[in-house]
Amino acid sequence: MRLNGCAASAYAALYADVDVITAYPIRPYTAIMMNLSQFIAEGLLDAEYLHADGEHAQLSAALGAGSCGARAFTGSSGVGITYAFEVYSPAAGARIPIQMAIADRTLDPPGDFGSEHTDALCTRDMGWLMGWAATPQEVFDKHLLGYAIGEDPRLLLPQMICQDGYFVSHISGDVELPSIEQVERFLPPYKLPFALDPKKPVSHGPQIHPEQGPPLQLERARSMETAIDIIREKTKEFSDAFGRSYPPFVEEFMLEDAEVVFVMQGGHSVTCQATVKRLRERGIKAGMARLVWFRPFPTEDLQKALDRAKVVGVVETNLGLGGASYGGILSLDVTTALYHGANRPLVTSFMAGLGGETIPINEFTWMADKMVEAMERGSVEKASHWVGFED
Repeated sequence: MRLNGCAASAYAALYADVDVITAYPIRPYTAIMMNLSQFIAEGLLDAEYLHADGEHAQLSAALGAGSCGARAFTGSSGVGITYAFEVYSPAAGARIPIQMAIADRTLDPPGDFGSEHTDALCTRDMGWLMGWAATPQEVFDKHLLGYAIGEDPRLLLPQMICQDGYFVSHISGDVELPSIEQVERFLPPYKLPFALDPKKPVSHGPQIHPEQGPPLQLERARSMETAIDIIREKTKEFSDAFGRSYPPFVEEFMLEDAEVVFVMQGGHSVTCQATVKRLRERGIKAGMARLVWFRPFPTEDLQKALDRAKVVGVVETNLGLGGASYGGILSLDVTTALYHGANRPLVTSFMAGLGGETIPINEFTWMADKMVEAMERGSVEKASHWVGFED
């Protein structure tokens, strides 16, 4: 079947048999909710569909539904994600495994309709599982995998399943849909062990004394460590159930002997792979590492994947104004992870694809040339390059 990323998200929610859907329109994710409303109207999905008056109410309603034991599904894009910001930490802190479908879009300014990961990355430290899919097939699969991971009783965490707006959300690709029976075996009906029940009233999220804060926050931090093992386990179970394999954390492309390596996430990785092949034809030992999950950050997996790299170029499709590199967000975690590894390659970053621009092969080639120059020089020219604005 040919589906774009938005349709793949909607089909995943259908196959996951979600109980409650909370919606508010903002492009480019809107088509997900349009498809789901059609599924309900046609009798394909038995779910409560709530059209909220804004993203804050939308996510709050999803949190309320999840707290009552419903498998809740919601989503947003761009400034809609930031409008709901108050709810992210409470959802993760309450251990309610709701799911958001994110189709990335630039924040204002410029607020255009192209993909930029800044919107979702603003929430990166709120305790949600977070990862980017590169194709519509991976979008569908990642939604199912996200619920399986987040609903595991050892974890219970909400998930952001992200895709590049337009580049993935609105471009069709081949998607293999499994049988409902396969999905039901992999993702059984959801049961929250501490669901709200009027017959057994309890308080959720009350104010606590200061001395109770540190152990609570420690437990939240440990949950991300727990997530590492559960993601590995569920990824293997997914492969066994559906016959499609994904790396748990890092997709490695031609890294066996790579000296200069692109590190990135999302749909632009497809173009990057084509570039790596061309660079190999020129005799440049290039490779690519794509992050499958950004939270929890795969420190050990990335160290292992890059244990032979000499120069790493982080492709930033996001904006981190005033950060250490005066560029993007992704390189901050990548640099920290590699600093503590056995191999410490040179690290630089490239600001590209901002405002929803494409990243063509010639721009990836320019990045590779900068990495080769750094390798020959033994040092990076600067921490962050703005692609298209430098010679």
